[in-house]
Amino acid sequence: MMEGIVITPYREEFQAQVAALVTSIQQEFGVPVTYEDQPDLKNIPGVYQQHSGNFWVALDGDTVIGTIALIDRGEHTGVLRKMFVHPNYRGADKGVGKALLDMLLNWSKEHSIHDIFLGTNDLLAGARRFYEKNGFQLIENDAMPPQVMAIRMAVDNRHYRKELAA
Repeated sequence: MMEGIVITPYREEFQAQVAALVTSIQQEFGVPVTYEDQPDLKNIPGVYQQHSGNFWVALDGDTVIGTIALIDRGEHTGVLRKMFVHPNYRGADKGVGKALLDMLLNWSKEHSIHDIFLGTNDLLAGARRFYEKNGFQLIENDAMPPQVMAIRMAVDNRHYRKELAA
């Protein structure tokens, strides 16, 4: 599966690598967003590591090769954000994306989060297939709870939901 790959909660020492990975993948797919457009990347503990939220990195040695985050929005609701995997580590055969998602889902269950929402962009067809394959259902904007819509990213034009067993 993922020999030598470790998934661990975010620490400040990973900040520069996380920012570089996320923005490079956004640019790779032509998503119209910059580092400056994402103040959350400058304050990961303050945005993500609050209440039952968290932010994880996948490491190959000392190198950040993947990220995933969960924002706790209250009422047993979480928002999946910042799921990115370096191009050399993508694909079902590598298992990095699935391991990151499994970490987030298991954490969510352990912390009584029953609904996971996420937003993505039409440009990220591979991401949409990944989410659908892993049980996320495409939903309309008006099906999003207000506390999730309140933090919606401007570039997100597709929204998904996954219900976890209580």
